[in-house]
Amino acid sequence: MLRTARLLAMALVSVLALAVAAPAHAAVWGSSDRWATWTNGGYTLYNNIWGSGYGAQSIWANSYSNWGVWANHPNTGGIKSYPNATKYVGKKVSALGTTTSSFNVTVPTSGVAFTTAYDIWSSDNAHEIMLWMNKYGAVGPLGTLQTTQSVGGHTWQIYRGSNGANNVYSFVRTGNTSSGTVDIRAIAQWLRTNGWWGDVTVGNVQFGYEITSSSGGKDFVTNSFSVTAS
Repeated sequence: MLRTARLLAMALVSVLALAVAAPAHAAVWGSSDRWATWTNGGYTLYNNIWGSGYGAQSIWANSYSNWGVWANHPNTGGIKSYPNATKYVGKKVSALGTTTSSFNVTVPTSGVAFTTAYDIWSSDNAHEIMLWMNKYGAVGPLGTLQTTQSVGGHTWQIYRGSNGANNVYSFVRTGNTSSGTVDIRAIAQWLRTNGWWGDVTVGNVQFGYEITSSSGGKDFVTNSFSVTAS
């Protein structure tokens, strides 16, 4: 009887551990695979656990516009993942019509280190624009502070640098927000006017969560997201 009780207790602990490691979300699609992808409505979702020293992370989605991740990354330095939704634009800066994106998120605000960020690329991946919509914990942008400007509907501290593979322009919002609309064309034109890039072709517009730590497991939820390009 004692042995049976111990076996039952061990089984219960195992079940509870699985529940903590992979919480359930009622969704159309989900995965805990490191490189999981899902295509919907002209967008592609990526789980994208790319950094070293990562923990558990599972992604779920009802659509490209409504998705999220549960992440349990250790309280150590270095980016662990960038789960995101991606839309390809494929137009030169001079040919961009209305190009905007709107978002609404629910994110943890304590016990974490991350930013909710857009990652916008030139089609040759030589240039990368990061738009930090909110940030919590010990995180900071690459490069050095160049200026503070209002552009694209928000006021930013703007940094310029390189990661060794491409130029990086980080627009860090001066105050956190969990929802809003960004004028991507205005930001692309500002970079061209200031000579930071030329008449490049804007490629992927990505939106998601650049997570450094989320110890104990945290939910990052995209309530809505879309990119409009004409």
